[in-house]
Order: sequence, then C-alpha cells, then structure tokens
Amino acid sequence: MNLHIYNTLTNKKEQFLPHTENKVSMYVCGPTVYSAPHIGNARAALVGDLFYRLLQKLYEEVIYIRNLTDVDDKIILESEKTGVPINIITQDVTKMYQNEMSKLNMLEPTFEPKVTDNINNIISTIEKILNNKSAYISENHVVFDMDSFKDYGSLSKKVSDDLIDGARVKPETYKKNPKDFVLWKPSVNQNCGWDSPWGYGRPGWHIECTSMIKSIIGNEQTLDIHGGGNDLIFPHHENEIAQGTSCASAKYCNYWFHNGIVLVDKKKMSKSLGNVILVSDIINATNPIVIRLALMSSHYRQPLNWTNDTVNNAKNIYEKIVTSLDADSSDVREDDNDFLELLCDDLNTPNAIQYLVKQAKDSKNNKNLLPKLRYNCDLIGLKRNSYKISVELKNKVEHLISQRETARQNKDYASADQIRNMLASMNVDLKDGPSGVTWKIKD
Repeated sequence: MNLHIYNTLTNKKEQFLPHTENKVSMYVCGPTVYSAPHIGNARAALVGDLFYRLLQKLYEEVIYIRNLTDVDDKIILESEKTGVPINIITQDVTKMYQNEMSKLNMLEPTFEPKVTDNINNIISTIEKILNNKSAYISENHVVFDMDSFKDYGSLSKKVSDDLIDGARVKPETYKKNPKDFVLWKPSVNQNCGWDSPWGYGRPGWHIECTSMIKSIIGNEQTLDIHGGGNDLIFPHHENEIAQGTSCASAKYCNYWFHNGIVLVDKKKMSKSLGNVILVSDIINATNPIVIRLALMSSHYRQPLNWTNDTVNNAKNIYEKIVTSLDADSSDVREDDNDFLELLCDDLNTPNAIQYLVKQAKDSKNNKNLLPKLRYNCDLIGLKRNSYKISVELKNKVEHLISQRETARQNKDYASADQIRNMLASMNVDLKDGPSGVTWKIKD
C-alpha cells in the first residue's frame, strides 16, 4: 500500500518513496523545554507519532527522531525571572513533557537528542559550512551567508525582500546582509555557553536541528521526512535547508509536513489572553486517550479549534468504541486495509475516526468486525485506558469546593457561581445535598 504525503516543499500531495528501500528516516521538531507543555506541543507530537505508527506498518526499518531544545533565549529568560538554574528548568520540563506524552500514548522516538548533548556535533557542522564558504566570522559570531545559497525560499515560497531572519528591521553590525542568520554567537551567561574555535558562546537555534539530524543519519545522507508546526516553515525550516545543503553534497530532505495551530474558542493561545491550555490540566481532568482522540478530530494540516465540544465529542466517540470492544473478551486482531488506506491518504484522521464509529456500530450485529476494530484502535494509539483521578486534581477540586462553600456562607453568590463554572470547565459534576456537597468527574 502506498503512502501519500502533502509535501510542503512542492505544495502538493505526493506518493512517498523512501531514499533507501524499506528504510525510512523522519525528524519532527520537539519542544523548547522552558515551561509546561501546552496542547499545541501535544498536537505536534501526535502528528509525528501517527506518521511513525503508520510508517512502521509499511516499512521494515523506521528511524524517528524528535529533539528537545534545551538551549534557547526563552530558557535563559525563564531562569533569570524565576531564579531557578537553567539545567534544573530543562530537566524538570523535559521529564514533564516525556511523562505527559507517554500518558497520551505517544510511542518513544528512536532518538530524542538534546542540544546540550550535541555541542561538539554542532561545532563540527558549522565548520563544514565555513569550509564550504557558506558562512563567515564577524565580531565573534559565525553567520550564514545568504548570498551563497541561491535556492533560499523554496519551502516558504517567500520572495527575496521577505527573507529577514526574525523580521528584524535594523541589521546587526556583524552581518554583511540583514538576511544572514547566526550559526554561533557569544554568550555572557556562564551557565549557558561552551568553548569553541570562535570563542565562548552558544549555537543559533536553526543549526541545532540540522546538526542533530546529520549526527544521527550521517552527514551525506538525505532525510526522508521532516515535520513540525507550520509556524516553523519560516525561518526555521527554511534555514535548516540552507544549512543542511551547505554542509553536505546530498539533498537535505525530500518530504516536509506541517501541522496547523491549535486555537482556543477560535483565538490563538497566548499568555496575555490567559487561554493557554496546559497538557497537565486536561489529562488530569479527562481520560488522556479521549484527549488523544480529540487531537485527531481535525486533519493535521488544518487549525484545530479547541472547545468543550471538542472534548465532549471525543468522549462520545471513545465510549461508543469502548462499549463495542467490551462486548467481547477476545483479544484477536486482524489487519484492515480499508482503514490503513484512509491513513495513507495524508493521515486523514477525521475520515478514519468516522470509519471507526461505523465499524463499532456495525460490530454489535457482526462480531467478526471486532478483530479489525481492535487492530485499527491499536494502529492510531486508542488503547483501552482505565482512568483514575489524580491526587493533585482531587485536592484542587476539594479546595475549590471549600472556597465555594465559604462564598455561599458569606452570601457572595457571584463568587460561588464563578467557582462552580470553573469546576464545570474541569468536567466536575457538583451535587448539593442535605449532607453536603458531593462531586464526580463526568468522564
């Protein structure tokens, strides 16, 4: 069966052909580990996970790389703001991310490289780019020379005048051209820097991914598939192509996929709006497998609008599937090429979910469909999951109920109603009775 991927590089759906027969390499940009993972991080990881699961069904060997960015301006700023050392922040957030992705039933990638473990590889990659005359040294910076790479813009389709790294208006003094971008820069932070041929410093963001890819698959090897959020197309992935092409003779990557952003009630998530949805909050309040299903409800290339309905619809679908599976104690599985074909059409999860719902319904009258239903659920990671309320959630709910009771006793009914609404948004069902308040998670 043939896999078709919408290739951002060509802006069309193409049949996927690996560079080496029966061997696939895929890299998906992971998070910058400076704060708790949000639902957008989870969606990007899920798309990579689904492609990984599908590729494993189709090919003998699949190398899946998902990195962790633990060197970044955001991490330094978080450390300065909180007083927590950089390494503690990155270690804690990394553990949090890995734990939460595991709860969402993401498979572990083949490799999960960290920037801090690849500094020597990064320096080596920069030296190759310098040797190929595609970069220059200026004021202790190593800067990529855009004039050396004529194909820049092939991924983002931006014209030359738009190609300004970070959209800066004022060119930095160390750049020959405002379009040039940094490969290595000086660092004044003693906790975030390394010795290099160009002085004490740290890598630029873009070179990190290029170097980690090359260190795993080989400098002269072509990456089959590269993915990430569509906000990374420019400048990050565009710069990766420039670097990867300039440090080797092989083509950098053949296929690129990009997922859409997650909106909350049709608004972009932002701290200023206070609408950032953390993974920890939703998986504490709802079965993580329901959240996984909700993340699949829109095609990965489209924006996903996250609302209460998004989760409730996923709950209903999950319950229909689980009810059918629970009707039979057998554990037999059977391949289902019709379902596989839906996924091979550029990972069409909305159609795949509709297929599962119909299959679950039809299986009530035809038990022979259950082995295929089990197989299909396994394929997209919809495992049967016994959901338990965490101690953290229990304490939080009971604290809010206590606050609500205090507000009611003080006749502050507006605050009491506000707290009840807050609990409702956490899927908490309250019942006021003669003996006090009882509660349960609706899920």
